[in-house]
Amino acid sequence: MSFRLITHKDIPAYQALLHNAYQSTTQLGIHFAAATVTQSQIADHINSNAVYLFEKEGDLLSTLSIRFPWGNNPGPYGLPHLGWFATAPQYKGKGYGNALWDFVEQQILINQLKLPAVTLGTAANHPWLAQTYINRGYKKIGQANLTLDHTTLYFEKILNHKNYTEWKKRSNKQ
Repeated sequence: MSFRLITHKDIPAYQALLHNAYQSTTQLGIHFAAATVTQSQIADHINSNAVYLFEKEGDLLSTLSIRFPWGNNPGPYGLPHLGWFATAPQYKGKGYGNALWDFVEQQILINQLKLPAVTLGTAANHPWLAQTYINRGYKKIGQANLTLDHTTLYFEKILNHKNYTEWKKRSNKQ
């Protein structure tokens, strides 16, 4: 088992993982872009974002993307924004998604990128996602009506309080 960045050769398997994982959300009447993303859109996504995979013996188990403020789909708060989190349905409940999330938070966001904080968004009407993020230490910071089928709730997690205070001072001066 290993964690790694996606490559262009992974696009077909990655698309299948996303489409399969997001089927249950689509059945709830919530339509996230990842549920129907094309291979061309995935290529654009991986060219301007960091997409991490959890892989075992060539199978993609789970994925999590970091969207950057300077990328093609920035988050709304000037911070890196997590998205397209998915675990293949046959691997749900085995801890693979949590393992990937922990790796990305600790090794990439905190240790490598030294981020002050990170944001994410989810559908307000999803039955359990908001609570999952709250349980992981994220706090609700806003909401927006971006689509007809759901209100997006935005969450933030402070990763380094000192850096966060400095970032807030600088961002408020602009």
